Amino acid sequence: MYKIYVNGRPMVLATLPEQGFQPSSNPDDFITIYTGNPKGLLGYVDMLEKNSDFRQVTIYGKDGERLFREFCTQFKILEAAGGLVFNTEGQALFIYRLDTWDLPKGKIDPGETPEMAAVREVQEETGLTEVQLGAFLQMTYHTYRHLKKGRILKPTYWYRMTTPETQLTPQAEESIEKAEWKSVPDFLESDLPVYPNIRLVLEQAVK
Repeated sequence: MYKIYVNGRPMVLATLPEQGFQPSSNPDDFITIYTGNPKGLLGYVDMLEKNSDFRQVTIYGKDGERLFREFCTQFKILEAAGGLVFNTEGQALFIYRLDTWDLPKGKIDPGETPEMAAVREVQEETGLTEVQLGAFLQMTYHTYRHLKKGRILKPTYWYRMTTPETQLTPQAEESIEKAEWKSVPDFLESDLPVYPNIRLVLEQAVK
């Protein structure tokens, strides 16, 4: 199963269960079956981009992996990587930009592995120098439109990291206004603005 965020709302691509699927109890959920037309998938993307009536779109196909691959053919892929960094007190590193709390991340440069890019982006965006790479956490996916490049699908690799440092320097040229240490459980219980794919990463970290 793949969960791709479109305009902050999830599009789920999954293999059709042998027994079929049960209708959602939530009237704001839209469920359909893939007909084999990759371009037709963009119609459901448009639903989430332009129509606020739907909370989630779920698309079932005979083969969920193939469905995801065909979905990807309709986008320019821009891979990124980032880190959930913890200090010695168990607090996580958050950055604040564009009126939303986020985690440090950025695109993978040519010649870089996702691990290399994740560490570099953390260092550049927060001013940390001693960053220890830990376990891979998960992938997240979201789409957006670019004026020149068209439709973009951004898969992001997330890694757990640690640092002995506490001093942070937010990267102003990337519009980062603040970098702060926060408790992940307390953050999840708050109403602070955060992207839904970032919330997924945080929720996995405290399982």
